[in-house]
Amino acid sequence: MLVLALATVASRWWTSEAPSLDVVAEDPALDPEDSATSEIPAERQQSVDVRRGDNLVGVLIRAGLPAAIGHEVADALSKAGANLRRLRPGDTIDIAWSPADEATSVSWQESPWLGYAAVAGEGGWEGKVLETTPDIRVTTVHGRVERSLFHAIEEAGEQPQLVIALVNIFEWDFDFTADTRAGDRFRLVVEKRYAGDTFVSYGRVLAAQYQSERRLLTGIAFAVGTRFAHYDADGRSLRKMFLKSPLEFTRITSGFTYARPHPILGGRRPHLAIDYAAPTGTPIRAVADGVVVKAGWDGGYGRIVRIRHRAGYETLYAHLSRLGRGVRPGVRVRQRQVVGHVGTTGVSTGPHLHYEVIKGGRRVNPLGEKFIPGEPIPTAQRTQFQRHAASLIERLEAESAF
Repeated sequence: MLVLALATVASRWWTSEAPSLDVVAEDPALDPEDSATSEIPAERQQSVDVRRGDNLVGVLIRAGLPAAIGHEVADALSKAGANLRRLRPGDTIDIAWSPADEATSVSWQESPWLGYAAVAGEGGWEGKVLETTPDIRVTTVHGRVERSLFHAIEEAGEQPQLVIALVNIFEWDFDFTADTRAGDRFRLVVEKRYAGDTFVSYGRVLAAQYQSERRLLTGIAFAVGTRFAHYDADGRSLRKMFLKSPLEFTRITSGFTYARPHPILGGRRPHLAIDYAAPTGTPIRAVADGVVVKAGWDGGYGRIVRIRHRAGYETLYAHLSRLGRGVRPGVRVRQRQVVGHVGTTGVSTGPHLHYEVIKGGRRVNPLGEKFIPGEPIPTAQRTQFQRHAASLIERLEAESAF
């Protein structure tokens, strides 16, 4: 009887009762290959933004990882060299999940050039360093000042950081807060750093020229030993004893004059200084290395700092809101060090810096004084420098005529 039953079933399969093969092929749910594919979950990627007040473990918990795993990941990244205190709101944490919905890697890109990843393995989480080599492209930038130097750089399609770089080259010879004029022109050969096709930052300014009225400033980057600096076309260092200005990017309200109408005391009085208008709290830089000889209150000057420099020079910074950190009589300060902050103490109509230069006990015009020049290119490298400078200047002139 069992044999007969099996035979009957087999007979029905091969007769009209059997399902059509066409029907089976048209039903995706019954296709062996499609069925196998749909049963395997795909690996997925997740990106989580860091919020204000977050730490890495908190971010990972919010993404769905257990707290214990979050701590293991943080420990692995730290051992690889990641400083997780540098996590900032807006940073992104990338997490890879396996088909079984288990985290397999966690990565954080600290900068365009440096990232870190923690990868799950049989022995636990292992940290790795992810480094990207910047693509450095050398290009020429040029422009004309109409409204401001910042606006001119922006009109040239560049970022404000390039303004800082340009000013830092010439700040010993040119006071951009006082002497910048509409019609000034500039041109630079500069390195740009890219990550793929994305611009990230500027590198070195290899050559720069700034033309104001009849004056042409030139700066050529060159390495003497391990020191990389800028020199003029004749090989003299642009770095000098004194900066031209104690402030960056502010405007002068009163020029040097021996007969200025005094805004408070009345009458025409000597004003043997430069006044720089700036918001209260603006940092004030020492224009040269020196020793603080006075720091504190001084009558109508309000709060001041007075610094003695070599070659018989002194500088005075007045009407300060407060002194720089650690600034007191007898302390040595370095060029560019913050020695105070703009204020309106003493006899003053508003926040500004009153800046004086004293030479041999006599006040001199800060904008007109010829300060001690920097060191020249060593004789042994003079020919090499001249060839290098000629090549860069030729490129500037060919790609951006003044």
